[in-house]
Amino acid sequence: MSEPERIKVAVIGAAGRMGSTVCQAVIDAPDTELVGRFDVGDDLQDLAGADVVVELSVPDASLANVLHCVGQGVHVVVGTTGWSPDKLEVLRSAVAAHGSVGVLIAPNFAIGAILMMRFAQQAARFYESAEVIELHHPNKFDAPSGTAARTADLIGAAREAVALGPVPDATTHDPQGARGGRVHDIPVHSVRLRGLVAHQEVLFGGEGEMLTIRHDSFERTSFMPGVLAGVRQVAKHPGVTVGLEHYLGLD
Repeated sequence: MSEPERIKVAVIGAAGRMGSTVCQAVIDAPDTELVGRFDVGDDLQDLAGADVVVELSVPDASLANVLHCVGQGVHVVVGTTGWSPDKLEVLRSAVAAHGSVGVLIAPNFAIGAILMMRFAQQAARFYESAEVIELHHPNKFDAPSGTAARTADLIGAAREAVALGPVPDATTHDPQGARGGRVHDIPVHSVRLRGLVAHQEVLFGGEGEMLTIRHDSFERTSFMPGVLAGVRQVAKHPGVTVGLEHYLGLD
């Protein structure tokens, strides 16, 4: 009996720490084959004949990279953050012209982080106060992280669904921005500290109690099961999907 054909995978951003870890995970997995490594300045051309590309570049380059993949009819698993509604709309329009292509935008690949976001979404309607604190290494380009932005958006939408008003906050003077940014009206705070990898706390407060939901990734290997799940399933999900949870049966 012949062995099943392996999924051919190329990685954009292969020279980075996350990219190199993904390359090794693809090499080690029995059902995937690494066929291409691309980084800054490389010509993507035909993407080395890949079935799926894992895109791990930087926010300013990601949209163009993904559009190139879609134009080649190649499925894409995107770990780069910074996907604004405008960028997503451009991507959806491009993907609509290639009906069989699947694109996964994954704010986080760690299974625990995905569960953290889902638990936060479930808890949001029960608490008057909610804030998000994300902590990453100082080499991260963007703030807040994609995970924090996604978490805050899920919390904000859950609060709106039950007609909760704005989170209580009497602050009227904050010239240094100490109260953080706002995503879907949820305060979000970003820490950049040497020695960290990727960490997040979601804080909920009510009268006399606080609920903390926290996830920590200590090694980039924690993201690999999620990356491989995306690679294996993206072809089964035509169109643009935001969030790996939609591939994990959490809907």
